[in-house]
Amino acid sequence: MTDGNGFLSERLLVVAFEGWNDAGEAATGAVGTLKDLLDVSPIAEIDPETYFDYQFNRPTISTGEDGIRVLEWPSAIMYGPTTPGESAVPLADDAQLRVSGTNAGNIYLLLGTEPSRSWKSFAAEILDAALAADVGGIVFLGAMLADVPHTRPISIFVSSDNPQVRAELQIERSSYEGPVGILSVLAIAAEAVGIPTLSIWASVPHYVHNAPSPKAMLALIDKLEEIIDVVIPRGELVNEAAEWQSGIDVLAGEDEEMAAYIAQLEQARDTVDSPEASGEAIAQEFEKYLRKRGDGRDGRTDGRADGRPGPDGPRQP
Repeated sequence: MTDGNGFLSERLLVVAFEGWNDAGEAATGAVGTLKDLLDVSPIAEIDPETYFDYQFNRPTISTGEDGIRVLEWPSAIMYGPTTPGESAVPLADDAQLRVSGTNAGNIYLLLGTEPSRSWKSFAAEILDAALAADVGGIVFLGAMLADVPHTRPISIFVSSDNPQVRAELQIERSSYEGPVGILSVLAIAAEAVGIPTLSIWASVPHYVHNAPSPKAMLALIDKLEEIIDVVIPRGELVNEAAEWQSGIDVLAGEDEEMAAYIAQLEQARDTVDSPEASGEAIAQEFEKYLRKRGDGRDGRTDGRADGRPGPDGPRQP
């Protein structure tokens, strides 16, 4: 997938944050899965005292295996390969337990909680750590709430503000304008210091926003695997995604209003995905769908029928 000089040939930092950018815990779940599968260790950690409001992002307490109670503070940690640059080609006995491929040894991770304040300083500190690790590209993972049905494939939108990355990977540039989360702040700052970026966003059905979405997590991992040219074991995630969908099916079967609403979303999605549908037909069908719902702005929708960011941007999880 790479000629040795492009985005994929660089050390890649894969980023996800809890909070505004993480509907259904899909983005942090995907990066957390990579952390468990890759041979990585912490290489940088920000000071939480500087960036977090603990009344908003409270620390959590748990009991360790030794019986000692431990506090875990909101933070952001960067992980790097134990042996940078080496391919993590697995042995036969752990083929389903390790990320593999020629690019596996070039993957770095950043996993944390969206900060409460001092975003410019936060971004500068993160990028200093990325530059120190000689990171050559950043992949941001995000998930938003949208008017999409849980019964259809999760919509994924890949974009980049970098023209070379768009040309290399044949992806689009986002046209979104409006409020943003820390991912956008980091992306703009990274491009300013010469680190190319791309973003991968998943659409999560807004009517199940209170529960983690393994189906959205799986969709992000599928697209990430395709783009960064590695093989990522799925483990139990495929079964968990199927169980998640079945569970919502059961709930919808007990709620006629919810079932009718999901059927409307399915009709809108199927119209958009129809190969014979023209752009004008799609627009007309979507307008009809909005009219059925009133003004289409009932406080629950911030996305389009195809799952891409709508005019008001991704909704806060």
